[in-house]
Amino acid sequence: MTAFLRQCLAGLRVLLVLTVLTGLVYPAAVYAVGRTMPDRADGSMIEVDGQVVGSRLIGQPFDGDEWFHPRPSVAGDGYDPLASGASNLGPENADLLSTVEQRRAEVAELEEVDPAEVPPDALTASGSGLDPHISPAYAALQVGRVSQARGLDEPTVRGLVSEATTERELGVLGEPRVNVLELNAALTMLD
Repeated sequence: MTAFLRQCLAGLRVLLVLTVLTGLVYPAAVYAVGRTMPDRADGSMIEVDGQVVGSRLIGQPFDGDEWFHPRPSVAGDGYDPLASGASNLGPENADLLSTVEQRRAEVAELEEVDPAEVPPDALTASGSGLDPHISPAYAALQVGRVSQARGLDEPTVRGLVSEATTERELGVLGEPRVNVLELNAALTMLD
């Protein structure tokens, strides 16, 4: 057998082994691990009355006084997962500064507070433009408006905010946050 033929057969054996490992064994292992946590593997969907209303992982726009509002998004037309991305405007950019001040005035007027009380996440979009979370401070700012629009007492709505608040991961990573879709889904359960 010539050296060339031996090298070709060795290459073919490597190709077959790698094809089986990376084309069959690895995908099967990933699928099996995914099935151990079906909620996450299937997109972390939220259901209300048996209907899927969205994913815990992607924000959505909510308009109207009866809903908690998410942070602004620059992902396409609202929270478009196909247009994920930041605005790429720097902190000294005149357009960004103008937009932030406009948002500050709008939120302050809507929530009937002093503009200085508006938290930063009500003014700026996340890096992906798809963040489903707001800060507990922004959620607390909206409690009065939402409770009045829904005819609920404020302690009930504050309780929902508290239940929807996720603390820091491992006690040190990230910031406390409120998932807007989960919070609004909890509101619909009170109807």
